[in-house]
Amino acid sequence: MGAVADVTDATFADVVLKSEKPVMVDFWADWCGPCKQVSPIIEELAKAHGDKVRFVKMDTNTNPVTPANNYVLGLPTIQVYVGGELVKAFKGAKSKSVLLGAIEEYL
Repeated sequence: MGAVADVTDATFADVVLKSEKPVMVDFWADWCGPCKQVSPIIEELAKAHGDKVRFVKMDTNTNPVTPANNYVLGLPTIQVYVGGELVKAFKGAKSKSVLLGAIEEYL
C-alpha cells in the first residue's frame, strides 16, 4: 500500500471532514487516463508531506454518493479540505507544482 489511503462513501466524513490535519482528496476512476497521470504525483506529495497533510483517494466507480455531493463534475478532481471545509478544488490533471502550491500554506 502506498502513502495515499483509500476513502469510501462510508468513511469520507470521518477520514476527511473530521480530520485534524488538512486533507487532499483525489477523486479518480480506473478508466480515466489523466487520473493515472496525477496519481504518482499525489503519492510523491504524500511521501514527502504526509506528516502535515493527509492524502486520500476515492474510486468514483464504487463510491458515487460523495462525489455527487461534493461538486465532482469531472475526473480527476482534487479537493483540499481544512477543518471539514472545502478550501481548494482542481479539475483535470495538474502538475506537481500546482498541487504542492495548493497545500503549501499547511506545510
